Amino acid sequence: MDKERIKAAVREILIAIGENPDRAELKETPRRVADMCEEIFSGLTENPESHLKIFNEKENDEMITVRDIPLYSVCEHHLVPFFGVAHIAYIPRDGKVIGLSKLARIVSCFARRPQLQERLTTQIADFLEKQINPQGVAVIIEAEHLCMTMRGARAAGCRTQTSALRGRMKSDARARSEALTLLASKQR
Repeated sequence: MDKERIKAAVREILIAIGENPDRAELKETPRRVADMCEEIFSGLTENPESHLKIFNEKENDEMITVRDIPLYSVCEHHLVPFFGVAHIAYIPRDGKVIGLSKLARIVSCFARRPQLQERLTTQIADFLEKQINPQGVAVIIEAEHLCMTMRGARAAGCRTQTSALRGRMKSDARARSEALTLLASKQR
């Protein structure tokens, strides 16, 4: 990541909007933004495979779900954040299960890139399908986009839902129904 270029660009943006980048309160802003970019776009250089931890549970072929995985990303159209939760369900094949915390790390890895919610949902589903070869996988993301909240429609609280279904989650009506019921459940 070229933090010097980011700092120069932020300084130019401040000038372009009519601000004085040398004003005491703004003097450190270019550096702060460069540091933030390094953090929130770390998924560009991170390999999601580094988060895989697969266990062999030969007797397990039942659906596994993890709900409400927090995610934070940046809309590539406006460079404004979107945030929400991911829900993942999968049916293991041959007892291959993934460490539960690894699902959250994989979501975060793909989210820490300039993104579209639709692509993010598909990337997570495709990655899990390729890496653990489950009988089926479902990924649902619900997120609020600040590009809709702060500007344009100014529709505060509006949430977008996207889904990606693979394998039995797409082809088997019973598996799909079970996954969607479990992932939609708000019971605690």
